[in-house]
Amino acid sequence: MGAFHANKDRQYHQNPQFSEQRLKEVQEIISHYPEGKQKSAILPVLHIAQTEFGWMSANVMDYVAQLLNIKPIEVYEVATFYTMFHLEPVGKYVLEVCRTGPCMICGADEIFEYLKKKLGVELNEVSADGRFTIKAVECLAACGGAPCLQVKLKSEDGIYKYYENLTPEKIDELIEKEWI
Repeated sequence: MGAFHANKDRQYHQNPQFSEQRLKEVQEIISHYPEGKQKSAILPVLHIAQTEFGWMSANVMDYVAQLLNIKPIEVYEVATFYTMFHLEPVGKYVLEVCRTGPCMICGADEIFEYLKKKLGVELNEVSADGRFTIKAVECLAACGGAPCLQVKLKSEDGIYKYYENLTPEKIDELIEKEWI
């Protein structure tokens, strides 16, 4: 990752604070649980935190723990268990490629290799231009359209978009036309 990106992320994560709108969302979610059971809100609050901050630094996880009135280790356990939470800075587009049986049989390993070569990165790294991170994930429930990947779009407030029946040509088209 470039030095500018790393410094910006480090500063942003030193004292994380949700925007007023996000804090209202978090408080609304927490209000659905009885007093003393705020931990039940951990997954949706972590999703909001990742959308707001881009990844889960220790400071972000500590902030979530504070909001939920739980111990930081309780947040760390959840954030490190699920692959959808990024524990390091990621690119603008996180290309999450399915690595389970049907996708691998249909060419996911070739898609991984093509993406790594095309973007000049290994898995879980950020491309030099800050645009891309490639991650291997578990089943995306699109076995009939294997190989597939999902991308979380920041421009649409964290909505995932799915792409199926991937080929190197389709990847080139997506990089040039959609993921700009």
